Amino acid sequence: MKVSNMLLSTLREVPAEAETTSHQLMLRAGLIRKLAAGVYSFLPLGLRVLNKVENIIREEMDAEGAQEVLMSALLPAEAYQASGRWEVFGSDMFRLKDRNNRDFCLGPTHEEIFTDTVKACVKSYRQLPLTLYQIQTKYRDERRPRFGVMRSREFIMKDAYSFDMTKEGLDLSYDKMYRAYCKAFDRMNLDYIVVDADSGAMGGSGSQEFMVKSDTGEDTIAYCPACSYAANVEKAECIPETMEKEEPKPMAKIHTPHAGTIEELVDFLHTDSKHFAKTILYQAGEKVVAVMVRGDREINEVKLINHLGINEQDLELASADTVVRITNAAVGFAGPIGLDIPVICDKEIMEMTNFVVGANETDYHFENVNISDFKADAVIDVRTITEGDVCPKCGKPISTTQGVEVGHIFKLGTKYTDAMDCTYLDENGKPQSMIMGCYGIGVSRTIAAVIEQFSDENGIVWPMSVAPYQVLVVPVSMREPEQVELAEKIYEDLRKKGVDVLLDDRAERVGVKFKDADLIGIPVRITVGKKAVENVVEYKLRANDEVLELSADEAMEKAISYISETINGNKKA
Repeated sequence: MKVSNMLLSTLREVPAEAETTSHQLMLRAGLIRKLAAGVYSFLPLGLRVLNKVENIIREEMDAEGAQEVLMSALLPAEAYQASGRWEVFGSDMFRLKDRNNRDFCLGPTHEEIFTDTVKACVKSYRQLPLTLYQIQTKYRDERRPRFGVMRSREFIMKDAYSFDMTKEGLDLSYDKMYRAYCKAFDRMNLDYIVVDADSGAMGGSGSQEFMVKSDTGEDTIAYCPACSYAANVEKAECIPETMEKEEPKPMAKIHTPHAGTIEELVDFLHTDSKHFAKTILYQAGEKVVAVMVRGDREINEVKLINHLGINEQDLELASADTVVRITNAAVGFAGPIGLDIPVICDKEIMEMTNFVVGANETDYHFENVNISDFKADAVIDVRTITEGDVCPKCGKPISTTQGVEVGHIFKLGTKYTDAMDCTYLDENGKPQSMIMGCYGIGVSRTIAAVIEQFSDENGIVWPMSVAPYQVLVVPVSMREPEQVELAEKIYEDLRKKGVDVLLDDRAERVGVKFKDADLIGIPVRITVGKKAVENVVEYKLRANDEVLELSADEAMEKAISYISETINGNKKA
């Protein structure tokens, strides 16, 4: 492709709305164009990257025996109503009615649709196991779309679903998808970590996320450098810290004027936050619950949601009016003593003695409180793990890092097949529920994750496997016939050898061409300058600053060899 014929629109300035590196560079390099909040068009360069990412995923899925299909994105409500998720998705689902007033949605995910398809097409155990997948657009009405294609309202996903007869069969299907994901992300050169995760609205018995390490990632990963433990903080188990036991002292009410936060109490009582237990009220659907954690800890709302068995959208902090109505005190002075709502305690509270809690009276707290002074309706792990906490597997200190979720695999079991009566006839002719797995890759967000890891102050540094073009040929001046002729010859010779090559034949200053070359990040650059008359060119890799003077033939041979080494090397990984 010649740049003069391309739809290429690069930007010098960083767009004001772009917060993350990947969002900035995808807009500046002309990969995408914003249509509305969370809605983007893929332009030619971006689509080439998208196609390459899709093809890597497709090849690895096919290699594990999965079969590709394509389902509709416009879906009838009945399937989601059968599983109960028509209500679960709530306002995140784009809903519409047809001219006959029938309910439809734009597909947020396709568990129900695949289940319904297999129910109609698979009758016998002889047709199992079966894994189907698609690469398709999904729609979710994000409350706050941000970070470009990282969290958008329309996105491309590879979703796969396995159907087995036994749990052992599910384990085998799960392992195949795990292997396919590792190979796909390895081929993209991504630095990723596989972590235990919460299954969320998908349900099921267990799941793992593939997280790409990134400083701008929305998710926090807890991992242990001393062993193999790794988990999303939403899932990570917290081991209570053992605290020095004291003899219980008599509980006493103390006046704490204007000290409604832990920080204010620490200053007022001249102690540390470990000696406080904070009580937070939540509106959980129709009821209000109180949750207690140590003063220096944060409540893990995902763990709380799972304990309560409610949907994510049904949990929110209680309003100030609700807090006043239930505690008879201003916000900041709630405590467990005398509350007539359920009190959920973190396990660490059980390790504490003589601690401070709110007195349910404005400007007052109780000190020297112990477990025997109030009723805990539940004692669970309900806090968020932090850097330096104890690893639940080996006991060594935990580390944390930010990450971007690019893949998620689930063991669903029979959640959907039971709900939708998806059965097969076993060897004895008896109907049995199929056992499902679900496997997703965020294709469009994977592009953003690649850019987060492969970029510098000048632009994108594409890995060869997903680069929109592999080689960029830059004639310094389009007014010099020798340069133009040699550049055209290199371009045509590389094309004939199957190389994805781009020729920057614009009548622009060479500095502009080099700026754009660094911004769009093509792995190999061959510059044709004043030494074209000697058949000498400059050969440079985007990933480093070294510039080599080579003959045109040597430069082409070096480029082809480099392409082969990088792509084939990653395929073997």
